Amino acid sequence: MDQVFTFIGNHPYLCGAFVLLLALFIHNEMRRGGRSVSVQQLVELVNRENALVLDVRDRREYDSGHIVNAVNIPFSALNSRLDELSKHKERAIVVSCKMGQHSGTAGVLLRKHGFQNVVRLKGGLAEWRNQSLPMVKS
Repeated sequence: MDQVFTFIGNHPYLCGAFVLLLALFIHNEMRRGGRSVSVQQLVELVNRENALVLDVRDRREYDSGHIVNAVNIPFSALNSRLDELSKHKERAIVVSCKMGQHSGTAGVLLRKHGFQNVVRLKGGLAEWRNQSLPMVKS
């Protein structure tokens, strides 16, 4: 451990550049995934702005429990099924997945195809369950 501090002391510019690049990388990845909303903000978006909830989990996970009126398009098929969402381009779309790992990438894909108001559910359906909010089983 002493060698780490010695290295940092001997190479402050190199370590500073590393920390700066790491911070920029993290910032870029967070921004690229789009704005995230909490479960409370999701409820407000659905109630006030008639937001569409897009569930990108596979069909089996979706059938085991999902948010009321959520549209299911699995992440693996999203690119080929974008035409199903074309009538919702002007609506707010909230992308949800199991734990938030695919929603950022799905949001980038949607924005690339002209969807302007796309956000992702922070923490995914795991956070929705943790808040004990209602889920529908198919």
